[in-house]
Amino acid sequence: MSEMPDWEKRFRAPRVSLPEWAADAPGRSLFVSNASGTFELYAWDRETGERRQVTRRANGTTDGTLSPDGEWIWWFDDKDGDEFGVWRRRRFTEPGPAADGASADEPAAPGLAPSYPAGLALARDGRTAVVGRSTDEDGSTLHLVREGAAPVEVYRHRESADVADISHDGTLIAVEHTEHGDAMHAALRIIAPDGSTVAELDDTKGGGVDLGLCALGFAPAAGDTRLLVGHQRRGRWEPMLWDVRSGEESDLALDLPGDVSAEWCPDASGLLVVHGYEARSELWRYDIAERALTRIDTPRGTVSAATARPDGSVEYLWSSAAEPPVVRSTAGGVVLEPPGQKAPASVPVTDAWVEGPAGRVHALVQRPAGTTGPLPTVFELHGGPTWHDSDAFAAGPAAWVDHGFAVVRVNYRGSTGYGREWTDALKHRVGLIELEDVAAVRDWAVASGLADPERLVLTGGSWGGYLTLLGLGTQPGAWTVGVAAVPVADYVTAYHDEMEALKAMDRSLLGGAPDEVPERYEASSPLTYVDAVRAPVYISAGTNDPRCPIRQVENYVAGLAARGAEHEVYRYDAGHGSLVIEERLRQVRAELDFALAHTRV
Repeated sequence: MSEMPDWEKRFRAPRVSLPEWAADAPGRSLFVSNASGTFELYAWDRETGERRQVTRRANGTTDGTLSPDGEWIWWFDDKDGDEFGVWRRRRFTEPGPAADGASADEPAAPGLAPSYPAGLALARDGRTAVVGRSTDEDGSTLHLVREGAAPVEVYRHRESADVADISHDGTLIAVEHTEHGDAMHAALRIIAPDGSTVAELDDTKGGGVDLGLCALGFAPAAGDTRLLVGHQRRGRWEPMLWDVRSGEESDLALDLPGDVSAEWCPDASGLLVVHGYEARSELWRYDIAERALTRIDTPRGTVSAATARPDGSVEYLWSSAAEPPVVRSTAGGVVLEPPGQKAPASVPVTDAWVEGPAGRVHALVQRPAGTTGPLPTVFELHGGPTWHDSDAFAAGPAAWVDHGFAVVRVNYRGSTGYGREWTDALKHRVGLIELEDVAAVRDWAVASGLADPERLVLTGGSWGGYLTLLGLGTQPGAWTVGVAAVPVADYVTAYHDEMEALKAMDRSLLGGAPDEVPERYEASSPLTYVDAVRAPVYISAGTNDPRCPIRQVENYVAGLAARGAEHEVYRYDAGHGSLVIEERLRQVRAELDFALAHTRV
């Protein structure tokens, strides 16, 4: 029996998320792990060392949280992986899970019908929650849920909105909303438990440029009405403090390039700052009274998540493209070690900066150790689109490298991490803008001798899958083969079938609905160019996907089939991707086999 290859070991290796801890019971934690073969929730009692699996469902579970008192675990039950469901809860001390995953788990908000989740905020009293819901029929609604009482609606609007947080004393609720109609730039409203408005903060008004806001959390101290807010007033994401009662805004003016986010330290005296710049990140402490930044030593790479503990230490989840993720503490050592075999290392990334149509485009490049070009090359495009690839460990790119491919990941216009103008450039000519940047990087890769122009794979998932199909049709001579996972393939049908929050995003990106700007949807839809596709195409799609629904994928596939274009389609019983390791491995094997067959590696 042959030994399992490294690429497969990376997918199978047990992983853990950064443990969340209960605000008033810091010895109780909740984390996500794939130790069972499916990503599920796990409870961890730090005082006894006990860890136990909380959920066991066919399609996995990753959306959960602890009540501040540590008594309850809330988790979202969407049944078929379609993201439409209800919140359930169970006692932290409840043994489990039961075979059906829910026998010990009661409805957390009785009386609320299934919906897409739109945020959840749990109060410190252990009896109160604010549940955000989104449905096609109602738009966005927020409900105050008190133990022993019927849910009370405190907010409703047709456009997208989420509950962001509830104050320490439970008297203030932070709402991120897009009532102005731009789903890409939220405004903030503070409401009381009766639904009345306490304060507003809206950077989308005036100045000719819409700026977004996000609520990063109320101060964790009794009587403190400060809200930590993310803003874009200087062209990038930065934190500030807003006293929602007095209206006072405190600009922190952190002298750091790139995007900056933050969370409160437990005593509210300072902030834990996460600084992201050019696809890498680092940590800082900010003392509010002294207005002083102190660097926290972390290795070069990416901090995916971090949290400040009551003892003054910081726990963080770190990785690099070469080194697998690990949860570390500034107090020293590894915080949470997953069981079983560790993931094999991969190869590091190098940075490429390429002149594009609107400025320099950043790409991350990996190649098999000891190789020289030209190489068969995979251009892997990230999803989002408001996301970015970073110097972080990923089993997918590493699998391509193990099979002899160079991998190039492009942070095209629309990506986060390079300033507001770069992110907001994605307007009206959606898809076509990103592909201009991808084309520039492709030309560089060929001209530099890295990439073999006869063996180029275009691939991605979600928005990256969308760009893959669009690129195969609009740049038909540029690509040898395409591999698209859970893509948008027929933009008009996708709009009609997708969840309401994504409809709002599409209206913002394209300037209206399909019946308002039909020419833009046509220009940005892969289906428009399906007859121009020359490269063989592999497509995978979840039959319960609410983000890139299956009907629009079938329309595109029918277009390929009608003219006998070479293609393969894989459908699986889940939503927008799979949390089951064996299912994910089936998909990756098929993608690799398809690409290898058409690139003659």
